[in-house]
Amino acid sequence: MADRPPLQGRRIVEVLATSAGGVGSHVRAIVPPLRAAGATVRVCGVPATEELFGFTGTGADFRPVGISLGLDPVADGRAVLQLRRAAADADLLHAHGLRAGLVAAAARRLSDRRDRPLVLTLHNALQEGSGPRHRLLQVMEGTTIRAADLVLAVSGDLADNARRLGAPDVRVVPALAPPLPPAARSRDDVRAELGLDTGRPLVVAVGRLHPQKGYDVLLDAVARWEADGRLDPAPLVAIAGDGPLEAELAARIREERLPVLLLGRRSDVADLLGAADLCVLPSRWEGSPFTGQEALRAGIPLVATRAGGMPDLFGDAAHLVPVGDAAALADAVVRVLTDPAHAAALAEAGPRRAAGWPDEEAAGRQIAAVYRELLGEAVVGADGRP
Repeated sequence: MADRPPLQGRRIVEVLATSAGGVGSHVRAIVPPLRAAGATVRVCGVPATEELFGFTGTGADFRPVGISLGLDPVADGRAVLQLRRAAADADLLHAHGLRAGLVAAAARRLSDRRDRPLVLTLHNALQEGSGPRHRLLQVMEGTTIRAADLVLAVSGDLADNARRLGAPDVRVVPALAPPLPPAARSRDDVRAELGLDTGRPLVVAVGRLHPQKGYDVLLDAVARWEADGRLDPAPLVAIAGDGPLEAELAARIREERLPVLLLGRRSDVADLLGAADLCVLPSRWEGSPFTGQEALRAGIPLVATRAGGMPDLFGDAAHLVPVGDAAALADAVVRVLTDPAHAAALAEAGPRRAAGWPDEEAAGRQIAAVYRELLGEAVVGADGRP
């Protein structure tokens, strides 16, 4: 007789706010392993996330819950009531991000089942700031973290902060990018689309056009290597993504005549990486960024900042530079593009590093084991630990 699936009959609700990238992809990736473990999975979030990620295509039920991006008491109150109804029959709630966590914690308090476990995954850090609004965000951060029965942090610095704020149980569980589909076009075809002459390097960056991503520092670095002439021919920098800084970055690129293309949101990241000589992550903070993982898996040399979880995730498989240091970023790009041995070493180290990461199925099993533990049916490994 086959073993009973570990989450047989359990009803799990995954909650997320607006997402255009890693958080939504992570939630989508864990649904199939949870269903394989016997759970019924419902995803609650804004309708745009279902349109973008297609959670129902993985076998999940989707319910709209309008979690706002900002501090909107009316919208948040409405979202709490929506989630309370949508999760009325849930055995466990798992919120992804502080906004979702705040709504999930309030919905649980208002429900008839306040003893249901609440898991909170921290995908991003609260950005630095000042003033009343930022202080309110800090209070909300601490309140939300302490309300969770278990905090999963995608990087060590997020875990340390959660412990400092009083989280009862914190574990580091990096969010791993699902494998990219194979490239649909050849390197030459993609380079031709971008207007690249033969022999001209291509530097690719992928991510939302948001202050956190450090694209202003990248433009500073581009201006540096353009001015000093160390790269001949100078590379084309292609940035794939959209976001609130699009107009500002485009204006600066025009005014300074920088060799940078803003490609907008793209679905062909595998094609872009396959055509690239280098991938760059100039972020001010990242937990476990999907772009960097995708570059390492593809054997594309990666230059990234020593921010958040990136040093632990990438190790020596990436060329790491200080956060906000345009000179160091420019020097790193120049070295990779002019030192074939260094570029080859990074290209070889990437897949080796990535091979040590768990795959989607293993990551899903890890989440399923956490759920089972919280639901009172601990899974014990060969080492004797849950």
